[in-house]
Amino acid sequence: MTLDETMHGFPQLATAMPVWHGTVEAKPFRDLCEEVRRSGGKLVALWGSDETARENGYALHAALITVRGMLCLSLPIAVDRPAFPDISDLFPGANRMQRAVADMLGLHALGSDDQRKWLRHASWPGDVHPLRKSFDAANKFPTDSDAYAFVPVSGDGVHEIPVGPVHAGTIEPGHFRFSIIGERVLRLEQRLGYTHKGIEKRFEQMTLTQGAKLAGRISGDSTVAYAWAYAQAVESVTGAQPSARALALRGVLLELERIHNHLGDLGYLGNDVALAFGFAQFWILKEDALRMNGELFGHRYLMDKVLPGGVSCDLDERGCERIRQLLSHLENEVSVLRNIYDEHAGAQDRFLSTGRVSPDLAAQLGLTGMAGRASGQAWDLRAQFPCAPYDQLEVNMATHRNGDVAARVTVRFEELSESIRLIRRLLDLLPAGELQIAVGNAPDKAFGIGWVEGWRGEVLVALHTAPDNAIHRLHPHDPSWQNWPVLEHAIIGNIVPDFPLINKSFNLSYSGQDL
Repeated sequence: MTLDETMHGFPQLATAMPVWHGTVEAKPFRDLCEEVRRSGGKLVALWGSDETARENGYALHAALITVRGMLCLSLPIAVDRPAFPDISDLFPGANRMQRAVADMLGLHALGSDDQRKWLRHASWPGDVHPLRKSFDAANKFPTDSDAYAFVPVSGDGVHEIPVGPVHAGTIEPGHFRFSIIGERVLRLEQRLGYTHKGIEKRFEQMTLTQGAKLAGRISGDSTVAYAWAYAQAVESVTGAQPSARALALRGVLLELERIHNHLGDLGYLGNDVALAFGFAQFWILKEDALRMNGELFGHRYLMDKVLPGGVSCDLDERGCERIRQLLSHLENEVSVLRNIYDEHAGAQDRFLSTGRVSPDLAAQLGLTGMAGRASGQAWDLRAQFPCAPYDQLEVNMATHRNGDVAARVTVRFEELSESIRLIRRLLDLLPAGELQIAVGNAPDKAFGIGWVEGWRGEVLVALHTAPDNAIHRLHPHDPSWQNWPVLEHAIIGNIVPDFPLINKSFNLSYSGQDL
């Protein structure tokens, strides 16, 4: 059967996006992944679940993008043979996801060349799996020695520089091991997962209502994106339909989140090339945006504003006018600052050709989101599969092909302008309607998906339900899972002092992939 025929035979979920879900065996699972790859599709997320209490086994799940929408595959896995086909040769970003499934559930990718641990570090023994239903966090168990097997690089004049995991700032820990010759980087190997939070296990102790608060705290700089994706997943399994007003307000909040993050990054990127003026000016603008958020919505970072069934905030005419004033101020100031960045010889010398990811390499490795669009990957969920309110807005996607720091800076500038336009349009069209509707009960064993284009890229939340509106399994997925490995390639051939600049131009989340 072809991919289209297979998808036609699967039920389509009642989601805001076109999503199909089906259960397959091992060979069709691998075959369908191969066909998705051949047709230009990509992997969004891969996760596992413990079904031993009700199905006498485990399951592996994969969310794949096709031209028609999202295809979600579930592969049953027997208790006595906890293994599944490796797909990291098709989708390189699957490597770390597969290793995380091995650490958390004890399910292994057959045929994978990389079976190293990923999240486990020295925190728990190799025969303990925290996402199994039998896991008891109260139990005391010995920890293993870490002894992580970094890939060695040898040769005349080659030496290593270890950086982290503790950094001189408030960012979360991550280890970067550079193999260099002179100042040129031959290889970078990352190691993340040092502050595993146990969020996925915590969700299993919650109801759908309780989970909303935690969803908004998965990654603090993307609280609207995660909360909206969670709300979509809950709404898909309960049949709830938020009002047009609530959906429009969600759009305003998401674009405000995109704006303040891009402003902060543009400031940091100026700072990394010794343009302290740019850092100061952009962070003044970010502070203006955050203060307005606090004034109008009660929270600078917009936490707890998006909930299943709608939103917990509203805008009156005064509030709309306050936002319009801020947008005009930002538009004027950012235009001036963009000219300064573009004409500053020192900044452009550092930006241009630094940390380049070619379009071909970006496609091969599955680079996504804002960084992907800077490397010719014309993918933005708001444009390809727009949910309300984006289906009324005709989002203009910002794409470039140079794939260097300069391109990622340019995409941020262009996305700022587009977000300003979108918010103005949403405020002009703001319809009447209830802010939040009651969300009913979800059936047992229901499966729902939430899928939102956050400021970094697409955020996915996969929900598996249990009786009494409980959560059987919830997997939140950050685009940083796909993009962190690409950063290892972006630094090759560059000098070590350019790594902070390249790293910041991606600005990936430690927290979002360390759940």
